[in-house]
Amino acid sequence: MSRATTRDPRPEDERLPWGKNLAYGLQHVLSMYGGMIAPALIIGGAAGLTQTEIGVLIASCLFVGGIATLLQSLGLPFFGSQLPLVQGTSFASVATLTAILDGGGGIQSVFGAVLVAAVAGFLIAPFFAKIVRFFPTVVSGVVITMIGISLMPVAARWAMGGNASAPDYGSVANIGMAAATLAIALVLSRVPVAGISRAAILLALVLGTVIAWPLGMTDFSSVADGPIFALPQPFAFGLPTFEIGGIISMFVVVLVILTETTADMVAVGQITGAKVDSRRIADGLRADMLSSILAPVFNTFTQSAFAQNVGLVAITGVKSRFVVAAGGGILVVLGLLPVLGRVVATLPTTVLGGVGILLFGTVAASGIRILSRVRYEGTFNTLIVAVSLGIGCLPIAQPDFFAQFPSWFSTVFHSGISASAITAVVLNLVFNELVSAQSEAARSAAAHDERSGAAADERAGATRGEGSVAARDAEPDR
Repeated sequence: MSRATTRDPRPEDERLPWGKNLAYGLQHVLSMYGGMIAPALIIGGAAGLTQTEIGVLIASCLFVGGIATLLQSLGLPFFGSQLPLVQGTSFASVATLTAILDGGGGIQSVFGAVLVAAVAGFLIAPFFAKIVRFFPTVVSGVVITMIGISLMPVAARWAMGGNASAPDYGSVANIGMAAATLAIALVLSRVPVAGISRAAILLALVLGTVIAWPLGMTDFSSVADGPIFALPQPFAFGLPTFEIGGIISMFVVVLVILTETTADMVAVGQITGAKVDSRRIADGLRADMLSSILAPVFNTFTQSAFAQNVGLVAITGVKSRFVVAAGGGILVVLGLLPVLGRVVATLPTTVLGGVGILLFGTVAASGIRILSRVRYEGTFNTLIVAVSLGIGCLPIAQPDFFAQFPSWFSTVFHSGISASAITAVVLNLVFNELVSAQSEAARSAAAHDERSGAAADERAGATRGEGSVAARDAEPDR
């Protein structure tokens, strides 16, 4: 068969030996493991769950993240982008879900909000390309920045010890342990060995715990409370409950997740040389939302693509989606080991605080980097960023700021992410869509009037010229 008639293989379809698939897949898992389990630790702590129950959340997030990764990378008809994208529990939902808990809802209302919002996201996924323009860089940058800022109080509470009623809460020893863990993560991130630097957060958690253990800052006695191996139990915490304010807040977050996943698909397409068209994006978003629908059934939260793994594809140059699928398989196996979740749940909160400062700060820095690409001169974008971030920070600086408002409203705006996202979208519509459109229409009308006036003057001049010629012709010869 001639080369002209042979279909060129897609770069993401490269098949490596099984050994390399597993090795590179494990590297993907290690690079995002800390970020994947953090939402379960944060939300589980905010919900007042026991270490054993938090272990169930961790095992569930690993299991569902693995299933989501397999669906996204391998794909089914109409589901999955078939790109090297690792899926996992989204950080974007954490602040909103903790706000639902702070508002009096239990873990069941969290799962209910995730379920309904994910169903709505699934329904709009094929049409999202038509509304994604309402989430331009200025909006997505504000939202991602606010995600990091909103989570900083969590890192502060962790660093102080986690339990505000404990006598050593905020002690020098606790904050010193957090600072030591942060220092370890920073040092490891600068090690010129990719395997170590990429797993800096995970390794800092391990080393920080090793240091804290002889100091009496952790207790592993609950690790033995439960099975070593177990299949995930659907609705282990009971059937979900549904509250309108939490659902609205989560739907805003789902729109952000759809935007992030779209950006990640485009980015990985540029890195690998894969063709990413609107149909592929729709398939990827459907997989994203189907996984997010499955998530609360199996006791975890919204799923999205992990940007750090997109960066890992760029660094390693390994473009194969089957490598990422191998990582998804590893996550599924880890999710079948709840004992691992219980081990992670015993990590000292001070150690988590040190890592949280780095992790949440990195999220905020990613948003700032996105905002640096926004054009500010001659636009209203400075105003949009300033007001959106300001309103997003209000419930962080003063948690009861919206307490006197209706419950659904206070639930939505109690989350700095939801407050900033709604504000940014509305201001972008007003200033960058409506005002800009009116200004453009006014300029077009002015230009049209100017052209019409010039044409009229030209016609009048031509008429005067013709009249002068006719008058000269009518004069008798002298």
